[in-house]
Amino acid sequence: MRIGIDLGGTKIEGIAIDAGGGERLRRRIAAPRGDYQRTLDAVVGLVRDIEREIGERATVGVGIPGTISPSTGLVRNANSTWLIGRPLADDLPRLLDRQVRFANDANCFALSEASDGAAAGAAVVFGVIVGTGCGGGVVVRGEVLAGANGVAGEWGHNPMPAPREGEWPGPPCYCGRRGCIEQFLSGPALARDYRDAGGGAVTAADVAARASSGDAIADAALARYEERMARALGGVINLLDPDVVVLGGGVSNIDRLYTRVPQLWAPYVFSDRIETRLVRPRHGDSSGVRGAAWLWDQ
Repeated sequence: MRIGIDLGGTKIEGIAIDAGGGERLRRRIAAPRGDYQRTLDAVVGLVRDIEREIGERATVGVGIPGTISPSTGLVRNANSTWLIGRPLADDLPRLLDRQVRFANDANCFALSEASDGAAAGAAVVFGVIVGTGCGGGVVVRGEVLAGANGVAGEWGHNPMPAPREGEWPGPPCYCGRRGCIEQFLSGPALARDYRDAGGGAVTAADVAARASSGDAIADAALARYEERMARALGGVINLLDPDVVVLGGGVSNIDRLYTRVPQLWAPYVFSDRIETRLVRPRHGDSSGVRGAAWLWDQ
């Protein structure tokens, strides 16, 4: 039995799957934002609750919003900033009394969808998380590509390509730079763009709902979002040339992205024909928790 944990910025999700990928149990709890020790306690408690219910001890894989530095062993590049610089890869194995495998949450998402999801059978898969933050993960022939520096797929902290008027130098990012893709394509970024255009303080899901209901400001904000995603993914296609791009995270639930973005990305792709498919996740917007469990097949 495998347990996967998705350590998100607003929620922590756990899943137990069997050897064939069958889901035995899924649990979700609120993330204790801003508190490292309470985050550890929450993950340990979730694992123990799952094992108590399934009646056996399991392997544990954890997807995190960042990476474990190969040089220091500490968390880095996490938009859940209270994890940065913390020895998560030492603390959780000690508290759980077993080895724990860690990977970036977008890598876990991409692995899940490449293993038995919307991109099953594809040679090269780019998995995108557009939720609280904006991350990416790469799977090549069924294996996560981490890279020499452990940052393969981290498109969210590259500059937005071909910035338009008003996009440069762009909003400040927690990483210390300005104008990162994350500051245009995360859920909070979409909500902020709508608010700044005079639409009021709402969530990204509200923006999508209002656009569907005829709200002109919301429709314009969503159109800007789609064009920005097309630009950003055009750069990914030029570099990686994936067979499939799978969207995950809360923003992936916006239906019109799957038709509009591929219609817009052609000017940014260095090819006369684009075979790359943009698809919704088969296992839902939190598919990454399954990928965390599958880390024990890597």
